[in-house]
Amino acid sequence: MELAELIGLRPVPCGGLLVALTRRCPLSCAHCSTNSSMTVSDEPDPQHLLRFIGSFGAEDRPEVVMLTGGEPLLLPELTARLAGLARAAGSRVALLSGMFFARDGRVPDRIMGAITALDHFSASLDVHHEREVPRADVLRALRAVLDAGIPASVHLTGTGPDDPYLADAVADIRRVFAGRVPVLVNEVRPLGRAAGLVPATPAGPDGSRATPCTLAAWPVVAFDGTVAACCNQWTVDRRPVPPHLRLGHIAEDDWAAVRERSLGSPVLRMLRSVGPQRLHARYGTSPAPAGYCRGCHALADRPEVLAGAARDAGGRVGELLDRLSAEQQLAAGPAALVGRLGCARYAHLVESVPAAGKSGR
Repeated sequence: MELAELIGLRPVPCGGLLVALTRRCPLSCAHCSTNSSMTVSDEPDPQHLLRFIGSFGAEDRPEVVMLTGGEPLLLPELTARLAGLARAAGSRVALLSGMFFARDGRVPDRIMGAITALDHFSASLDVHHEREVPRADVLRALRAVLDAGIPASVHLTGTGPDDPYLADAVADIRRVFAGRVPVLVNEVRPLGRAAGLVPATPAGPDGSRATPCTLAAWPVVAFDGTVAACCNQWTVDRRPVPPHLRLGHIAEDDWAAVRERSLGSPVLRMLRSVGPQRLHARYGTSPAPAGYCRGCHALADRPEVLAGAARDAGGRVGELLDRLSAEQQLAAGPAALVGRLGCARYAHLVESVPAAGKSGR
């Protein structure tokens, strides 16, 4: 599975599932959005996770399961077991790693055993990671992953389109792998330890036009087993999760229940189709809070907006609106999605793998 296909599925409601395996991480990057470290122990109960992933059926499963952290490869055996269960049901499995294990350029056997159970492997790289794991070591380890037959990509993070680090890293990756490894470039967001590193996120649209929320398409298993409807870290970490963004808990619910709640929720349908600011503008009796995500969280305290969403998106019309929005974003392609949500200057790099280097795994 290549990066472009993975990203291309991102707008599909319940097309994927994000799983935060642990908040622990051996690295201490200054920009970490999850505040991960080796001093925290937050992680879902492994048995609950295995039961939840084991509830997938051949006709009722996400297309993709994305394993994240913290550092998911601190749990290589659990990673391999979860991947095996998901793939047995027909899902494909991807994982994002900070590459803590690559300091000498090799991949330890336990880690490689987990990686070879995957359908896609992504390495996280940026100026903060490089202070702990040299870029050359990361690229050598990625070569070993590719040689093992696993499609791989690099997730780069920088301060913006003019960041000289991004230009240098992109050029290095393309030189070393000759276009075989696609690159997803994002910008640092003011979350977690990065809150003081970069300016606050702009306020966003004013509600005069539809701005679909792609982040509300895939359910997210958070560090305590709560299943949220949104992968924004502010939502994943907030307790209690706003009721309209809470889909359940893996100790009590299976995939079918989570999927039904996500697909059947009128407010989530509207968020995925037109976005929170448009909801406030259409149904609200007072102005929306500044900020796209704050506007979404504020819906919990705006009963008139929730009632309007339920009235207009609670039936077949809501289902159609949800589907059409996803189809429009799918038709635009993965680069268009990255251009909207990531670093637009480098968005084309997610589709840069030549045909000879592609794998059907």
